[in-house]
Amino acid sequence: MIDAAQEPRFEFGKNWSAFLNSVDERRIQAACDSMVSMLGVDRLDGLTFLDVGCGSGLSSLAAIRLGATVHSFDYDRQCVACTNELKSRFADNSATWRIEQGSALDATYLESLGTFDIVYSWGVLHHTGDMRKAIDLVASQVNEGGLLFIAIYHDQGGASRRWAKIKRTYQRLPESAKPMFVAAIASIYEAKFAVSRLARGKNLLPFEDWKHKADDRGMSAWHDWVDWVGGWPFEVAAPTQVIELMAANRFELQKLKTVGNGWGCNEFVSRRKKPHED
Repeated sequence: MIDAAQEPRFEFGKNWSAFLNSVDERRIQAACDSMVSMLGVDRLDGLTFLDVGCGSGLSSLAAIRLGATVHSFDYDRQCVACTNELKSRFADNSATWRIEQGSALDATYLESLGTFDIVYSWGVLHHTGDMRKAIDLVASQVNEGGLLFIAIYHDQGGASRRWAKIKRTYQRLPESAKPMFVAAIASIYEAKFAVSRLARGKNLLPFEDWKHKADDRGMSAWHDWVDWVGGWPFEVAAPTQVIELMAANRFELQKLKTVGNGWGCNEFVSRRKKPHED
């Protein structure tokens, strides 16, 4: 656990505000495709969907496009503004989409929302300052028989500790220096990736990887780098730790997508057991 109240926080909403200009129908469709692939469904018609830490609002928009009734919230007010902007631009201010400010660590707030058929939180709970508590609280929002879809940073051991130092360094920099710092860190790693691609007989340049990034959840390579380098608070977990925590909350794993030995988020889709299944 990190004492988030005593730590500087990354301005996720500021990053997502810049990302909004790149959102188009292609990115929206990519987000829809990614969601249904992981959930194992074609549509979400008639289902309720809670987006915990809605960020840019792109995943919430995908859920709306797929037919769900959506409640989105984020701790960062700029993220709430971003999500409202996407709602206005691409969802005709849908009456089935509610957006507000709230915290994944606020048990009273979460309880007031009731439960949902699908609870979704991609790359968020490890940024709350108390990941385990956040997972426990968010899991309680899932209907019996419903699905929880979360993505959590993979624990790489020493590499994860080094990333924590990089993120702390970013937080201490003046605003004018932060883009240059992100570019420097990204350049180092992109160079490593280029060598790896070359060793595998692939194109040295990163454009195919960047295209894959856009096709995977509709994300932007640059804004993802800013999020990755600057994102603080920051916690990690091994897949087995998350699976065990889910089991303790009466969930059974339905689908797992890992980054292997690499860095990034492991994705978990788990189903909440009904009472007679215990």
